[in-house]
Parts: sequence; C-alpha cells; structure tokens
Amino acid sequence: MWLKPEEVLLKNALKLWLMERSNDYFVLQRRRGYREEGGGGLTGLLVGTLDSVLDSTAKVAPFRILHQTPDSQVYLSIACGANREEITKHWEWLEQNIMKTLSVFDSNEDITNFVQGKIRGLIAEEGKHSFAKEDDPEKFREALLKFEKCFGLPEQEKLVTYYSCSYWKGRVPCQGWLYLSTNFLSFYSFLLGSEIKLIISWDAVSKLEKTSNVILTESIHVCSQGENHYFSMFLHINQTYLLMEQLANYAIKRIFDKETFDNDPILDDPLQITKRGLENRAHSEQFNAFFRLPKEETLKEVHECFLWVPFSHFNTHGKMCISENYICFASQDGNLCSVIIPLREVLAIDKTNDSSKSVIISIKGKTAFRFSEVKEFEQLVAKLRLKCGAASTQYHDISTEVSISSESVDPIDDIEVQSLICQRECSKTVNTEALMTVFHPQNLETLNSKTLKEKMKEQSWNILFTECGRGVSMFRTKKTQDLVVRGIPETLRGELWMLFSGAVNDMAANPGYYAEAVEQSLGTCNLATEEIERDLRRSLPEHPAFQSDTGISALRRVLTAYAFRNPKIGYCQAMNILTSVLLLYAKEEEAFWLLVAVCERMLPDYFNRRIIGALVDQAVFEELIRDHLPQLTEHMTDMTFFSSVSLSWFLTLFISVLPIESAVNVVDCFFYDGIKAILQLGLAVLDYNLDKLLECKDDAEAVTALNRFFDNVTNKDSPLPSSVQQGSNVSDEKSSHIRVDITDLIRESNEKYGNIRYEDIYSMRCRNRLYVIQTLEETTKQNVLRVVSQDVKLSLHELDELYVIFKRELFFSYYWCLSSPVLKHHDPSLPYLEQYQIDCQQFRVLYHLLSPWAHSANRDSLALWTFRLLDDNSDCLINFKEFSSAIDIMYNGSFTEKLKVLFKLHIPPAYTEVKYKDPSKGDELSKEELLYFSQLHVSKPAKEKEAESAKNSPEKGKEKVDIQAYLSQWQDELLKKEENIKDLPRMNQILKPPLGGRS
Repeated sequence: MWLKPEEVLLKNALKLWLMERSNDYFVLQRRRGYREEGGGGLTGLLVGTLDSVLDSTAKVAPFRILHQTPDSQVYLSIACGANREEITKHWEWLEQNIMKTLSVFDSNEDITNFVQGKIRGLIAEEGKHSFAKEDDPEKFREALLKFEKCFGLPEQEKLVTYYSCSYWKGRVPCQGWLYLSTNFLSFYSFLLGSEIKLIISWDAVSKLEKTSNVILTESIHVCSQGENHYFSMFLHINQTYLLMEQLANYAIKRIFDKETFDNDPILDDPLQITKRGLENRAHSEQFNAFFRLPKEETLKEVHECFLWVPFSHFNTHGKMCISENYICFASQDGNLCSVIIPLREVLAIDKTNDSSKSVIISIKGKTAFRFSEVKEFEQLVAKLRLKCGAASTQYHDISTEVSISSESVDPIDDIEVQSLICQRECSKTVNTEALMTVFHPQNLETLNSKTLKEKMKEQSWNILFTECGRGVSMFRTKKTQDLVVRGIPETLRGELWMLFSGAVNDMAANPGYYAEAVEQSLGTCNLATEEIERDLRRSLPEHPAFQSDTGISALRRVLTAYAFRNPKIGYCQAMNILTSVLLLYAKEEEAFWLLVAVCERMLPDYFNRRIIGALVDQAVFEELIRDHLPQLTEHMTDMTFFSSVSLSWFLTLFISVLPIESAVNVVDCFFYDGIKAILQLGLAVLDYNLDKLLECKDDAEAVTALNRFFDNVTNKDSPLPSSVQQGSNVSDEKSSHIRVDITDLIRESNEKYGNIRYEDIYSMRCRNRLYVIQTLEETTKQNVLRVVSQDVKLSLHELDELYVIFKRELFFSYYWCLSSPVLKHHDPSLPYLEQYQIDCQQFRVLYHLLSPWAHSANRDSLALWTFRLLDDNSDCLINFKEFSSAIDIMYNGSFTEKLKVLFKLHIPPAYTEVKYKDPSKGDELSKEELLYFSQLHVSKPAKEKEAESAKNSPEKGKEKVDIQAYLSQWQDELLKKEENIKDLPRMNQILKPPLGGRS
C-alpha cells in the first residue's frame, strides 16, 4: 500500500528494521521478528508491543519501502506491505517507472519532490472514491489496512472509525486499538507476545453504557451474550460512546425493524456510513425531538448567538439551529426560551450595518426576530435568503392563501382556513368542529366559580400571546410552561396541542391529505378495520360525544385513515382511547395529525405488535426510579412490578387510569414536554405513595393502593359538566381518602424532577432499546427451544448452541449483501418458530459446518436434497425446528432412521437431477445454481385428478409398500451386524455406487 511520504529520521533506529534490498534512491526493509524462528527473541516481542501500542502500521505491515537520496540522513516512508509479494510488487513498479526517470534531475531536492508528487498522485487516484468523506484519508487508509489484516473480515465490512484505548482483562489494562465498523466492534492488542483479539457483533450487544468506579474514572461497558467488556483511556470518551450507540442502534434497526430501515436512504447503504454522518444523524434526531419537527428534517448549521426578547428587554444567549425548512433557537442561560420559525412564514431576512453582527428575520403577522453576535452573519443571510426562496416555492399553495390575510396576528388561522378549503374540495363528510364545542358549548349566561376560573386562564393566555406572539413562531418561555402546568383552557386546547406537538407543521405541509385518506380508506375491510369497529364503542363510552353517531363516525374516520396511512402500525389497542380525547378538543383533521405526531414522532414504536417503544420507556422509567427513589428500589425485590403497573400509563398517557377531567391536563403537559412529562409524573405518583408502597407486602396490594390513589385525583377547576366528570362519581367508601388535585401533582413533578434533561432521556432510550430487543430475542429463543426440545433427542444446551449458530448464519449472510442489506425472512409478528427462516444457500453453509455427512464428494447435492426434503410447504425456506430435526437424526437417530432419511433423499420430491454448469468446479454448486435447484417443484397431477384416482392408483399404494419392504429387508440383513456398527459410515462409502431411483 502506498503511504503519504513522511520523514523517518533514523534508518535503523533501535535495530527495529532489517534491510532486504536497496539502491541509490530506495530501501526495502523487513520488521525485526517477522518470519524469524522464535519470533526474533526479546527484541521481536518489544517490537510487536510497540507496533500495537503506538499508532503504527508496522504490526500488520512487516515490510516497508523508504526513499533516500545520496548524502542525506533523512528518509521518507512511501509504501508498506503485509507480505513479501505485495511489497515486491511495489518495489518492481518503482524500478520500472521511477528509477529511470530520476537520473535526469540535477539536484536531490528535485528528485525528492518528484517522488513525493508521484506517490501522492497514486494515493489520490487509489482512494478518491473510498476515503473522500473521511476527516484524514491518509491515516484512515493505514487504519483500514490494519483492521483488514488483523481481523480477516470481508472487504465489504465498512470501517467507520478507530480509537486508541485500553481493554481491561480482569484488573490488567491492555493498550490497543478499538475499531468500529458497520457490523462489529473489534479490538486488537499485542503486549510482550500476548495477543488479544476481540470481535463483537453489534446485534449481540445487550448493554452499552458509560460507567465509572474506583479503578476506572470513566469507561465504556459493553455486555454481549452474558460477557462484560470494559474499555477506557479514550481521548474523547463522549464522542466515542455516541458513535458506538449509533452503530448499535443501526444494527438493531437493520435486523429487527426492516420497514423503518427500508425507508431510510442514509442507512440503506452501509458503504455510505461514516463517522461524520453518524454524528450528524444523532444531532439531527435530538434536534427534531426537541423542537417537535418532522422526521425528515436534517440539522444543517448551528450558530451561537443572542436573541432579543422584546417583552423582557434583554438578549438571551443560545444556539440558532437551521434545517431545510426551519430556523430554531434554544437558550442556554437558564431562561427556557425557545423559538421555531418555519421558512414558509418568513417574509424578509435583513442584516444590520453596525458592529452587532445581527440578522433580522421578519415573518407574517408583523413580527421580527433579531439575532445578534452571529459569526459570518453575511454568508448566513445569503444562505437563508436562498432557502426562503425555495421554501416559498415548496409551500406555494399555502403562501397564496396566507397572503390574503397577512395582517392577521394569528398565522395558524390562515392554515385552518386553507385546510377547510381543501376539505370542502375533497370531502364533505369530515367534521370541522371539535366535539367538545358541539356537546358542551359554554353558556356565558350561567357563570359559576369554575367558569370564571376558566375565563381567567384564557385571559392569562391572551396576555401571553400579546407578549410572546401567537402561532407557530411564538416565544416559548418559563411562563408558557407554568401556564401549561395550570391546565390549558378548553377553548385553546386544540390549537395549542397542534402547536406544541408540531402537528401544525405536518398539516401545513400536506394540505388536503386527510380528506383524501378518508375517501380512500372508508369502505376497506381488513384486520385493522375489524379491530377498529370492535373498539369504537369502548372509547370513552361514558362521554355523550361517543354515545352518538357523530363522535363514533369521526373516531372511525380518523383511525381508519391512519391505518391506511401507516399499514405497518395499522391499528393498535389504546389508539382509540387517545384519539377519542384528541377529537374532544381538536377538529377532525387536527386530531388526525395529532395522532400522527404521537405515533410516529413523540412515542416511536409504541403502537405495534411488540410495543417496543413502550417497553423501552418503561426501562427508562425503572432507571429513573433507581436514581431518584432508591428506597423504593431496595424494598421491591422485583423491578418488573413497575413495568407491569406502568404500561397503561405510557400507552394511554394516564387517560386509562385518571378521570378524564384530570387526564387532559396530563395530555397538555405531554404535548409541551414530550415523554419527559409522563416520566416526571410517574415518579411523582410513586413518590406521593412512597410510604404506602413501602408497607405493601405483595404486588397486588401495591396495585390496589395506586388504583385507589388515581380514583382520588381530581381537577377542581375543570369546567366539564358533572355528568361527564369521572372523579365526581367516587363512592362514599373512597371519599374518606385524601383528594389530590392534578394541577398540584403536575407542579410537584416539575419541581422535584424537572431537572431531567431531554438529552439524558434520549441517551437512556438508546441504551435501553438494546436491552429490550435482546430480552425479547432471548424470550423468543427460550420459547423455540421449549417447543423443539420435545421432538428431538438433543439436549437443551446443544439446542441452545445450535440456535445461536442458526441465527448467526442468517445474520452473517446479510451483513455484506449490498443488494439486499436488510434482513429477510424475519417477521417478529409471526409465531416464534416462524420468525427466523433460512434459504438453501444458508442451509448449505450450516450443512457443511455441522453435518457428519458433509465429507462426501457430492456434499452440495446432499445439502440440496436435504433442504428440499425439509421444505414441506415448498416456500424455499425452513425454520429452526425443521433444521434441528435433521441434525438430530444425523447425530442421534437410530440406524434405521438414518437409512430412511437417506432413502428419501434419493426419491422425489427431495431428489432432483443436478446438472453442473461449470464442470471445472467438480461437484460444487454455485449460489445461483443452488437457489435454482431448490426452487424446482416436482410435477404432480392436478388436485382433482389426484383425488379421483387416489383409490385406483396402484402406484401410490405400491410406493408405500415398496418403502416398507425395502427397509424391512435391509433391516433383516443388517440385524446380525448391528452390534458391530458404532456409527453411520461416511456418505462417500454409502453412495458408491449411488442408490438408484424408483422405476
């Protein structure tokens, strides 16, 4: 491999290199200890240790070529080689192409410059496609060479990055190099003759976390298949951990969530994954989650600056974050100030001429934002002006509607007007009013204390709108959060849910989408629609809105339209409860987009068959309980209690356990703070009931205590009629318990646990996702082994090992399949036995590895026939039960059972004549040939004809008699010899001559 020319001050420093060849301008050297008897003694061991610890390619490149000039003590390394053939090829190229040219130069300096330029040109040509995206292409090339030679992985394995670190083997640190690639975490160390080589596949990682203890100040803990590994002494441990987290989750998505993976072009091509790309992706995901933006947004730029807050009359310091369609700002000085500016709302972007380096962004509604102390503000203004031009084209339909009422203070009204126009054009069946306004209109003539408090809340929000603006681009401050905690007024709830959730942006970007989805989905009949119809009248049945056809029809339309939009989720229980609450306060189209925001962004992977997202957040919740309520953790012997009791809290946002008038306040906080609000409230509930829970003797008693607590949570300020309120229907028996107001409970959760950061929740979600997935996979494995063990003689330990090999081969076969990078033949929704299936090519690899019959000359044909025999349903796939049954017979079957299998292999449907396309390869089948022959079906008569002639067919009856007769005859002949037969002879002994086919 050609290297970037670098100076080597001492040609023979410490006798580490031995000269093999030399001429006037080049020297070929070999590393001491390489290919020497005894490894070169102590010097060779020291050299190997230095190569491993220091940043050197010498450990895997024992040969190198140096460039020298006469009368000079400075040498330049220009090439290295892993073996003599490779370095000789470079040496000969130099002699043929360079040596003859050097004689024409007059000075040594010209010679050196020519050689350097030539070598740099070779490197640039060789790596212009492969390493262009790396930060330091030269060093990356050297690390890649070292990675390939150390671990022997296929060329398709993409190295992402590498780090120098220590691996702890017991209490001894071993200095070496950590390599992070698309499918593996690899480590290599060589210290005084002791070599450590570690390869861990990302999909086998069950725990990945940063830890610290007395010995290790900071380390990264990796748990894989029950083994713990610790890495420390990183220069940038946070950066390393972030990348490891990204790669582990990338592997999990690739293996276990192929639908999401298919829709992600960045992840779909492993060769395009780079360190920088993964870091940018992580930042974009956190950016979108924090500002509630669509998943498609990518963080492009971040600028530190100051934002002028007009109602407070001061500049707040923070970061301006820019994506394709949004300009966002979040303060960093503790004022909790944030702003979201959609580019579709921008009218003008200007810059000041003074020294403040300010950027002024004017939006519809006569509002302007002033960002000051922006570095390179002139270039930023030019970029933003270009973006706004593109944005105005993208949202052309929206802009024309908005321009009519550009004097309005409320931009969201413009979007609503346009939405109504689209609805009228597409469908006249969609409701345009929230159900609450229809079934509980406010009566201004009868004012009571609750109604007055509601009016006071509305007045507080109107004052906030005057100060902070109203609509998508309003300032969001600590005062906004305080008002949300008090409860959003009934009349503003739908509007503010749309703003805080980001659903308003989804609806603005897709005008008319909902009405079209309703038209296309209504009348369809599938599993999702059947489940929806079954649950329609179970959704808030006590509320009058869902006792009428108006509410039921609206709920049906929203759920059916969403199932049509996202067939991966379709319909999941708990979606009906959540959607019914959304319909009470939001218009029908708004309720649909709120449901989209919840299912696809705010609660990812919650509403599917395995509810992985909810299980992940439960694991996060358990982690927070251990951190904030340690006395409860010590009392509870089994933490799974919290998972079982809190599942409904997360799936329904407490709607299923709290009275409706209190639950809507929780939904308010959820749309403003996301899952953070639910986690905080869960901790507050446990904290409030801590003494009672510590007195409980079993789980049932604890559940009863919590249910009694929820029944006594009230909302004293709720304007809902008493006939609708659930808290007012508490029996006299329970009225003796202390009532808790939901506003006080939410405020307490913010005061005690408000310091939980979004970044920490994101990291805990990533970390616990690995644990949840591996736990589900372990459950799948145990269920499969339990079922299969009843039908085979293999022990549970043997079955366990066989299952690991079976699954590993399935994964390996798709690690480096660039044409199909996503794992096929895996569907978690299927029964346990059918979740993992292998094709004929994968079976052949396992057959060669495990079968005692794989020593015959025609082993590929035997593997093919065995696969066809096991493939009962002719779908060209077999599951683990079928695979293990074949292995069990080969190893534990009686002689008769083995003979019976051999006989069946040589008759249809298992047997098929194999014609080799390439005779030079002997009996070896190519992958294409193998798959072709495995898909051939034996011709059979039509079903009707077969049924009619079943009784009269002598062939069919004769076939059964003949098989039994043959087996009986062979068994009688060999009965006397059975005592002397210890095992089945090799296949090549049995098949000489080959068994004949049926006549």
